[in-house]
Amino acid sequence: MNTQQLQDHCAALPGAQAVPHGAPANILVYEVQGKKFAYFKTSAPEQWRFSLRVSADRFVELTGMPGVKPARYMGRFHWVTIVDVARFPADYLAELVQDSHARAVAKLTRAQRAMLDVLLN
Repeated sequence: MNTQQLQDHCAALPGAQAVPHGAPANILVYEVQGKKFAYFKTSAPEQWRFSLRVSADRFVELTGMPGVKPARYMGRFHWVTIVDVARFPADYLAELVQDSHARAVAKLTRAQRAMLDVLLN
C-alpha cells in the first residue's frame, strides 16, 4: 500500500473528512466531527510520513519496530509515526487506520454519533 492508497482508505471511512493545514504545520489531517484519527506530513523532508493513534499495547509493539517511532508532540497520547508505509502489509495498515478511526468516533458525544449515523444512512 502506498500513501495515496492509504489516504483513499482514510477518506472512505464513515464520516471522514480531509483537512489540509498549511505552513508551518504542513499536514493533511483526517478527522471525524473534529476528532482526528490520522495525519500525513506534506512537506519535505518528512513528506508523506503517516501518523495515527493506537492502543497502549500497540504503541509499545509498534515503536519497537524499525520504521516506526512515537509521533512528535503526540507520542505521549499513543500516536505513532510510520516513516515508510510501503514496508507494512496493506491489511495491517488498514486495521490500524480503522482502529484509530473507531477511537475517534468513540470520543464523540452521543449527539455527534447520532448525527453521524443519520448522515451515513
